[in-house]
Amino acid sequence: MARNYEAAIAALNSLQTNFAIVQELNKSGTRQDMNLLSLPETIEWLRRIGYKPSDLNQMNPVHVAGTKGKGSTSAFIASILSQYSASQSEGSSAIVNKVGLYTSPHLRFARERIQIDNAPMSEEIFAKYFFEVWDRLDDAARAAGEDPANLRTKPQYFRYLTLMAFHTYLSEGVNAAVIECGIGGEYDCTNVLEKPAATAITSLGIDHVNLLGTTIDQIAWHKGGIIKPGVKAFSVPQPASAEKVLHDRAAEKGTQLEIVAGHPEVNKNGDIKLGLAGDFQYTNAAVAVATAAEFLRKLGAQDIPADILNQPLPPKFRKGLELARLGGRCETRHEKNVTWYIDGGHTQESIKLAGQWFASQIQANSSSNAAASKKLRVLIFNQQTRDSNALAQALHETLSAALDAEQPFTHAIFCTNVTYKDAGYRPDLVSMNTNASDVERLAVQKSLAETWHSIDPSAEVKVYSTIEEAVDYARDLANDERNRIGNAEAPVMTFVTGSLHLVGGFLDVIETKPSPYL
Repeated sequence: MARNYEAAIAALNSLQTNFAIVQELNKSGTRQDMNLLSLPETIEWLRRIGYKPSDLNQMNPVHVAGTKGKGSTSAFIASILSQYSASQSEGSSAIVNKVGLYTSPHLRFARERIQIDNAPMSEEIFAKYFFEVWDRLDDAARAAGEDPANLRTKPQYFRYLTLMAFHTYLSEGVNAAVIECGIGGEYDCTNVLEKPAATAITSLGIDHVNLLGTTIDQIAWHKGGIIKPGVKAFSVPQPASAEKVLHDRAAEKGTQLEIVAGHPEVNKNGDIKLGLAGDFQYTNAAVAVATAAEFLRKLGAQDIPADILNQPLPPKFRKGLELARLGGRCETRHEKNVTWYIDGGHTQESIKLAGQWFASQIQANSSSNAAASKKLRVLIFNQQTRDSNALAQALHETLSAALDAEQPFTHAIFCTNVTYKDAGYRPDLVSMNTNASDVERLAVQKSLAETWHSIDPSAEVKVYSTIEEAVDYARDLANDERNRIGNAEAPVMTFVTGSLHLVGGFLDVIETKPSPYL
């Protein structure tokens, strides 16, 4: 078998849980039971590749859970810590050797999930560590009298990448690893971390109800599972009942939870321009400041104010917040005829925040350009596995209210997450846990089109089977509009939102296939 990046991705994709199994687990109710097996199984997988949980303490992990903003918060923390790393500091002044950042999902490339010093792993390094873990699991299977060819001797996709991240960071000498939870916290496989340097919990909302429960209190209990004895925990403000649950969980562990209400310099009126756009990012940035400060004090940094939330930010903190990057979140891309506004949103809360951000971009555009209010506005949307119609309605309501307009979009396009019309999915973006029949029949997309037409009959609605076709339509529409009005400025604003799988595929399309209208 080849040992290159393509081979690693093909092997990784073989570990996805397919749609039929996911449906069966949901129906049988066994997914709750699987929660209880998650950590013991992860500890066994760790043992099979040569580690025990206490070995992970060498990474000085920072553990981050939450429903919304955990990826952004993780990116802010990693960016701040990187300002104290060997790559940024002179001589022996570095507090940190290397900074790791483990997040999910990826947008274009699986290797984006495992970063070192704010850069994704190269294809060569990814393949190296991927197959080191694969071979160790094969050897352990043989030693146990099992057949390594049986996929039961490998963990499923997310767990495999988690093991691989731990192996990579320990092998590469990472001593500051920001680890984002997958789902929940208490039973998430990342929760094998026994003694993180600090923990952070971002905004909570209703999501993954089949695993985490249907109330905000139940979800808070799960997320609070990352709180550890003797480790300070931080949280953004939450609904009162959820905050009580988190405080109770901290008390059970004999530690302290601090609710971070904000920082006087980290707000939209301040002079810090966050590297991640969106007003809601100030909340994430403030909790990142508190968490990073706790980490650095633990590692012996001398210039970190004890009361950092009420003190001027150290220059390295400011720089870290300004340099933070996370693709596909409140991101703007410009082409000759189209300005693309890109933000994922897969829950009611996150789609509303995405809508508010897009509305703010329209308003900013309109205030600086009288013609902006007449621009065509296009929506490209998909959410294959959750209640897509409810999310679309929430988006329409949010934008209609923010813009005081009954028609937030002149055109609405609903497509699948399939990347290309000829080549299908990009290998890194293959998804086996969606209903292939629904995707082929465009069942979700047709339902979305009907829903949108019923709430906004004046919008032109289109359904496409691939992201590439949706992009082509928007580009053609924009070119026709430019020819019609003869305006020098890009005449179309297109909002790409919903599934992060859609966002990742979209970014791949526009990077791989530039606009023909140059």
